[in-house]
Amino acid sequence: MAAAVTQHFESFKARLDKVLHEKNKFTDILEKVETKTGVRRLYIALGLIVFLILYLAVGYGAEFLCNFIGFVYPAYASVKAIESHDKEDDTKWLTYWVVYSVFSLVEFFSDIFLFWIPFYWLLKCMFLVWCFLPVSWNGSHLLYYRFIRPFILRHQDQIDTAIDQAKDAMKEVFNIVGNEAASSVGSSNASEDANIIRRMAKSAAKELASEENLIQMANDAKMD
Repeated sequence: MAAAVTQHFESFKARLDKVLHEKNKFTDILEKVETKTGVRRLYIALGLIVFLILYLAVGYGAEFLCNFIGFVYPAYASVKAIESHDKEDDTKWLTYWVVYSVFSLVEFFSDIFLFWIPFYWLLKCMFLVWCFLPVSWNGSHLLYYRFIRPFILRHQDQIDTAIDQAKDAMKEVFNIVGNEAASSVGSSNASEDANIIRRMAKSAAKELASEENLIQMANDAKMD
């Protein structure tokens, strides 16, 4: 058991060291720190990982840091996958987001119990990292093909029927709201038209009254 753990750790260190020697802004910073301190960038990165683990366990803002790690990097990698011509990475990140969505749904309905778990944000962060790690034992691949995919395929017809019923219900609601809005607009237009007609009638009555006064004044003048 101990030999297997040691072997996995050494394999992890080798892969991490390879990644840390790729050319990007982060590794450029590590290179400068490595040059100034004389400490290998691998050990600097491992120190940062240990610091993150301790901060997620007892630090302030652990929830934000956990969600930041589990969302921002996968989102960035997903954008890169969309822009690439390789479809395999698209499938990989779509699988991750399916698992992430299911986990978020479960977390939403059970958060009152989950947050009593000690070091919950550390455990959640480790779970999310396990789900997007580029390894053969990737968590999202395992959970999707072992649990989510069989469940969806087994209940696909019922789910499609429920979605269609929800769509029809939403259409009916929007139609009712639209008809109510149109009728209210129509009634307001009708009241405005009635007000205009009343104003025109008043104006015509005033003009008629003024003409009758002029005629009466002219007749009185003739009689005089």
